[in-house]
Amino acid sequence: MEIYKKNVDRKIVDDIKNKFLQHRRFSLAKDQYTATVYDNFYAVALTVRDMLIDKWIITQQTYYNENYKRIYYLSLEFLIGRALGNSLLSLKIYDEFCVAMEELGLDIEQLRDEESDAGLGNGGLGRLAACFLDSFATLEYPAYGYGIRYDYGIFHQKIIDGHQIEEPDNWLKMGNPWEIERPEFEIRIHFYGNVSTAKDEKGKTIYKWINTKDVFAMPYDMPVPGYDNNTVNTLRLWTAKPTMEFDFQVFDAGNYMEAVEEKNRSENITRVLYPNDNTEQGKMLRLKQQYFFVSASLIDIIRRFLKYNKDFKIFPDKVAIQLNDTHPAIAIPELMRILTNDYNISWRDAWDITIRTFAYTNHTLLPEAMEKWPVALIEHLLPYHMRIIYKINQEFLTAISMRYPGDIDRLKRMSIIDETGEKYVRMAFLAIVGSHSVNGVAKLHTELLKNEVLKDFYEFFPDRFNNKTNGITQRRWLLKANPYLSDLITEKIGDGWIKDLYQLKKLESFIDDDEFLDKWHKIKVINKVKLAEYIKKEVNIEVDINSIFDVHVKRLHEYKRQLLNILHIIHLYIEIKSKPDDDFVPRTFIFGAKAAPGYYMAKLIIKLINSIANVINNDAYIKNKIKVVFLPNYRVSLAEKIFPASDVSEQISTAGKEASGTGNMKFALNGALTIGTLDGANIEIAEEVGNENIFIFGLTVEEIKKLLMQGYNPRSYYDKNHSLKKVIDLIANDFFSSDNPGLFQPIVDELLFRDPYMHMADFKSYVDCQKKVSHEFLDKKNWIKKTVINVANMGRFSSDRTIKEYADEIWNAKPLPIVINTNN
Repeated sequence: MEIYKKNVDRKIVDDIKNKFLQHRRFSLAKDQYTATVYDNFYAVALTVRDMLIDKWIITQQTYYNENYKRIYYLSLEFLIGRALGNSLLSLKIYDEFCVAMEELGLDIEQLRDEESDAGLGNGGLGRLAACFLDSFATLEYPAYGYGIRYDYGIFHQKIIDGHQIEEPDNWLKMGNPWEIERPEFEIRIHFYGNVSTAKDEKGKTIYKWINTKDVFAMPYDMPVPGYDNNTVNTLRLWTAKPTMEFDFQVFDAGNYMEAVEEKNRSENITRVLYPNDNTEQGKMLRLKQQYFFVSASLIDIIRRFLKYNKDFKIFPDKVAIQLNDTHPAIAIPELMRILTNDYNISWRDAWDITIRTFAYTNHTLLPEAMEKWPVALIEHLLPYHMRIIYKINQEFLTAISMRYPGDIDRLKRMSIIDETGEKYVRMAFLAIVGSHSVNGVAKLHTELLKNEVLKDFYEFFPDRFNNKTNGITQRRWLLKANPYLSDLITEKIGDGWIKDLYQLKKLESFIDDDEFLDKWHKIKVINKVKLAEYIKKEVNIEVDINSIFDVHVKRLHEYKRQLLNILHIIHLYIEIKSKPDDDFVPRTFIFGAKAAPGYYMAKLIIKLINSIANVINNDAYIKNKIKVVFLPNYRVSLAEKIFPASDVSEQISTAGKEASGTGNMKFALNGALTIGTLDGANIEIAEEVGNENIFIFGLTVEEIKKLLMQGYNPRSYYDKNHSLKKVIDLIANDFFSSDNPGLFQPIVDELLFRDPYMHMADFKSYVDCQKKVSHEFLDKKNWIKKTVINVANMGRFSSDRTIKEYADEIWNAKPLPIVINTNN
């Protein structure tokens, strides 16, 4: 961002300087001589946090005083990125901070780069949750996020010899200036033990959870400011603490490791995001994480409810809890446990309260991603909850039997307990049965849930199913990430779009304004130059800013088809080598992706990308017509550099596999044109921007279904398509792995003999569509117009729209503006 010295408030600038110097001296015990760059960042962050505190306190006071219905968003991930820039923009004091720091001899941009990305998430699930937090606060909804304060993020990715290497993401190493510890709200969480039974004086059976092993959940709060208002909501994150920090007697006896064993075992619960669950210990730890944060959050929610309410019958009128995927689904039996055991509410009343309180968002169509836990594991770790789950399932199966008498197959299909082999609890089924709303995250996704994946449940609970297409916050992904384009847009249509993205539609009136189009194009070039400089610095590859920046950044999974992109790159390489004198539109292919540590094929694909890059980038014969770049450690702050510089957005998942996607929205909002399948939110983007302003290819969901019914033979495409055969043969013949023959044979075998994600079937369509991309890129003016049209039609994809739909149609919640009396 640039420093603008005009129109800054001098009083605010001087106040910033004074507070910054005070924090540097009195909070950090540093001066201008001893302070590091990170110290100066920390002092800036504390200064900004001070500016949020009054609003934060008044916001929470108002929520209590008005006793409004509150929204609680339970998510195992919150991929919030960095907080400083976002907070400065929300407070509308970015320019004042720029000037204040410059007058102190500091650079606000350098200080912002010192902040670590918060290690609280991994992919789209967590980023969606972060966008929702921003929209909650900006739209002034009384809302809270609940999650886990991980000591380490999923991992820090390094690329060594082309391979992904995972290193600890120690994001808290230097502290977190935004969080405030709340030890007064520490909560005891139970695990293991057994369930005892006894009779009360009325002969009723009483169940007690005894002999448990406990840990404490310690809350840390982070402020979430709304844009240009007084609302500051809370993200509350839990960290695990032992019930006994240190066994002095054991230590005194010389058993030093044993003395802290309990501490380490407890703290392991929140040590790392997504521990590898390929082992029994890993599965146990993941389930512990889920129950730990869910139990703490529910107890905290109930504490807050009881402050001004006594009757649990109105609990759903005051509390809405959204389950972000199945990770928090254990909250359903936990709330039943708390209501029936701790507050003596009858099972029938407790179940009614539970259903009316919870709503569930489904994020996947992949059967393997539909979470399920072994019954034996739950019985061992959470014996009380397994008893409750059995009872919920028994009552549910009874209801099914009454509606569909004698339909044994339906009972088996819909049972929460999968008894086909080892017994499992199907968490998605539990979430559906225990919630009043079940939503998908794109129109196609929701229809597939209703008609295929969860068809039985849709037939049983038709009124529960609904669609809420995902969205993104324009404050992060345009205003913050692309300040040059934001300034141009504001210059032309005003700044109303920052809170109402539909106002971008006004940009269409400028698509024939040559001066505007020229400015628009120059901004794209500036952003490409910045990204090119970053690429040179990070991976030492020089790229042509006049080439098409063709970008594929997202989690590495086979269904997202980074491999299809690779096949096309090899095809182009072969074409250039065979026809070196032909005209060719230069391309820079940019990848960013993390593969799950235990996902062998995904990690091998990363190696293949880097091996291809090594060959192509060092082949002087092709004269730099294509370059391949893999940017390590893809994260939010890197995404903010990539999206504004992109020309082409790769959204090429197999049709019917991507629930929604939000990267597609971020690219389009920054003026990149989409090449994609009719999958997820791509379909809705095409509806908004028009088919002439997006590049669609590939088999549809129905065509894939038909092909599979006929019997899909991927090898036949290899035999019939000469170009595809050349590509596969180049990989199989170790052209990209001459030093390690056979390295990529598993990929070749997967493509030729299985190919569940239809790479071979979609190859020709993809190549033909990419030719169209190159051809249209040559018509610069028309390409620029298409990018303007894309940006202008992104209003529907704001997370503000999504949150309003949730609030109106699921939560029945209303905004509550925060008023600050300036006379006090």
